[in-house]
Amino acid sequence: MTDNRRPLGDYVQLLLRHDLLADNRPLPVDLTAPVALVSCDSQVVIPRTLFVCKGAKFKEDYLHQAMDSGAFVYVSEKVYPDVPLPCLEVTDIRQAMGLLADLAYGHPSGQLHITGLTGTKGKTTTAYYIKSILDAWLAGQNHRESALLSTIVTDDGLERKPAKLTTPEPLDLQRHLSNAVQAGADWLTMEVSSQALKYGRVIGVDLECAVFLNIGEDHISPIEHPDLEDYLQSKLLIFRQAKTACINLDCDHADEVAAAAAKCQRVLTFSQKDPAATVYGANVRKEGDKIAFHIRTPRYEGELAISTPGLFNVDNALAAAAVAEAYDIPFEAVKEGLVRAFVPGRMEHYASADGQISVIVDYSHNGMSLQNALRSVRAEYPDRQLTVLFGCTGGKGIDRREGMGNAAGEFAHRIILTEDDPGPEEVEAICADIGVFLKKWNKEYTVIPDRERAVETAILEAERPAVVLLAGKGCETAQKRKNGPEPCIPDGVLAQHALDKYDRDHAG
Repeated sequence: MTDNRRPLGDYVQLLLRHDLLADNRPLPVDLTAPVALVSCDSQVVIPRTLFVCKGAKFKEDYLHQAMDSGAFVYVSEKVYPDVPLPCLEVTDIRQAMGLLADLAYGHPSGQLHITGLTGTKGKTTTAYYIKSILDAWLAGQNHRESALLSTIVTDDGLERKPAKLTTPEPLDLQRHLSNAVQAGADWLTMEVSSQALKYGRVIGVDLECAVFLNIGEDHISPIEHPDLEDYLQSKLLIFRQAKTACINLDCDHADEVAAAAAKCQRVLTFSQKDPAATVYGANVRKEGDKIAFHIRTPRYEGELAISTPGLFNVDNALAAAAVAEAYDIPFEAVKEGLVRAFVPGRMEHYASADGQISVIVDYSHNGMSLQNALRSVRAEYPDRQLTVLFGCTGGKGIDRREGMGNAAGEFAHRIILTEDDPGPEEVEAICADIGVFLKKWNKEYTVIPDRERAVETAILEAERPAVVLLAGKGCETAQKRKNGPEPCIPDGVLAQHALDKYDRDHAG
């Protein structure tokens, strides 16, 4: 935490203003005492810490550990009689933690230009497009590059590391925003997940611009969203804290999205179907190793290109251009940023030396994203055998097995099922569930539980000329198995190893 030390009374007053205190009786503690740290981690506690008891798996032992390390007050939805510390009992611990975190770090979002993105697919790619455009623009002003909080990486200007969550928990999030302020990275792009919106992780975060990309069936499960309506309504919450909205007129439920976005001061739209959109894209075509398209905005009209494979990525590029429109970023910076953007694990392309095998690595991990990836690959490589390799997560997102199975059944010629974060389930059982939906398409499939061997088989045994889509893991370096995460080789590296072997065997 920064040196923004506030008296305990400020935190109490904040909870009172938001009607979150379950008990309004005077607290037997000095309210003028400065709070040195707000923490929800019993291993990160110093003297005069305000400790937050959160999570369904919270144990009283954690609170005892925090007290022994110097916590002097705790915030909780229940009182622990055996812990001799004053308790700020609250009615909603998630909302309370979001507000406390924002206050503890001095409301850093108020000093930043933050773009928040939500959507079922494309968040990461669009975030990288926006960052690349911003950085091209900022470089022209001799300004340091922008910050990024994404599914892949957390880069706040002071800390750079692989991301653990799409959107960090409130205390981590506010720390990263505070770091960005300290580093002078005053433009920041962040992915905002439906879970983050539903459970208040982004409470107190001012968004200069909120982007709604699309909505599809995903994250529907007993531990995520009970149904599509809950999933949609959670995502629409992003507009409550944004000045400008950028929305996709071509997405499902576009009318509901537009109605929710209307509460923002300004609404920009983007589309490939409606010429009346603020940002309109047309004439999409493949030019060499790039995808080109025509764009029209209120400020300019011209040709743009992206280096990322996937025709569907034009939607993401239009979203990024809409954000650039909101910030009055010049056309040349948009053009340079889009063509230079590289997104790890998203439609990465590899090829054999003789050009007979193309391999695409993509993070597609639900039915909607896999369908779009496969449809695009079929369009870009119409005369090649299309192999898809994928699996599904265990213990959550059960609906993905139907969605991904149907996508593969509709578009792929050859299907290999393997592991993708099986968690508590057996890989073979997950693959059998997927197979039920493949049979409806009269498609045969092969199950190879070991992902390394599956990737090699997919590439080396393909019928040439071939295109192979490795879906689900992207650039991830861990498999979530029964005993927790275990290291694994990223799909891109596996693809290159297999292609190197192919090149050696077919040299000359």
